[in-house]
Amino acid sequence: MPLQVQQLNKHYHTVTAVNNLSFEVNQGEIFALLGPNGAGKSSLVKMLVGFTHADSGCIKLIDGSQSYSQIPAHLLGYLPEDRGLYPEKTLKQNLQFFSSLHGVSNNDFNKRCEYWLDKFSLSSRINDPLKSLSKGNQQKVQLISAILHEPKWVILDEPFSGLDPINQELVVEFLAQLKQQGMTVILSAHQMAMVEKLADRVLLLNQGQSVLYGDLTNILTTQQARVIKVQFAEPLDELAVNELKDKYSVEQIKAQQLQITLLEEQSLNTLLPSLLVLGDIVELKNQAQSLHSLYLNAVSEHNKKLKQGAQL
Repeated sequence: MPLQVQQLNKHYHTVTAVNNLSFEVNQGEIFALLGPNGAGKSSLVKMLVGFTHADSGCIKLIDGSQSYSQIPAHLLGYLPEDRGLYPEKTLKQNLQFFSSLHGVSNNDFNKRCEYWLDKFSLSSRINDPLKSLSKGNQQKVQLISAILHEPKWVILDEPFSGLDPINQELVVEFLAQLKQQGMTVILSAHQMAMVEKLADRVLLLNQGQSVLYGDLTNILTTQQARVIKVQFAEPLDELAVNELKDKYSVEQIKAQQLQITLLEEQSLNTLLPSLLVLGDIVELKNQAQSLHSLYLNAVSEHNKKLKQGAQL
């Protein structure tokens, strides 16, 4: 059965961190939890793992004959936002400690440890103090510690943090392998290119509310023809671009280049006169929608709607 979240609400004093949120996470998928800082992602994750409780609404997970109102510890592998390794201890001692908390036998630990350290090119560092490793290698150790007990559910908060592009690709392979092994991964990250490679479905939050939710391929496909890339002959005037941003979702890629995402009610015919005011157009073409541009546009439009609602 999927993890079901229904009409979840969480308030802190005057702040609504999670606002009437409902969604499902299917078993065996990679589910991306996206949103800007302060969107409510951390508050949601804390409720999913039982660190805090909702003010209203419910979380439901059924495993066999058992029903849970959170993801229970024995089913969970968790990479928290605030890391928790022991720098004075060796790499092996750190991994052994976290495995023992989940009851992993010495035999299983040795096999799994050897396998994953080899995958991340860390075998030769197994007896080194953790503090002697680079930040990126420490991050890889943290990732391994989250899954050595082979949990059914894995929540990873910013797993690409501190990693260079090569090691980011290693983590992409790592997450794909977890999925192949039948684990369900809830992934919170800001690296849209990495998420786009991995995610089956996404939930985009902004100010505690759901902005986009569903199958990532379907979302990108339906949005694809609405993105326009425009190349101008000369660098653009900043003031004129800002005026265009009042009417459209605009991202300035270069001094002479804009990317504009049209809403459903907007058309290219109405956009063109505003573009001609900016200068001579060298090239104008449809652009395939990336998750990055979709993210920026969706958050921008949601903020505008909230602002307009507050003014009524």
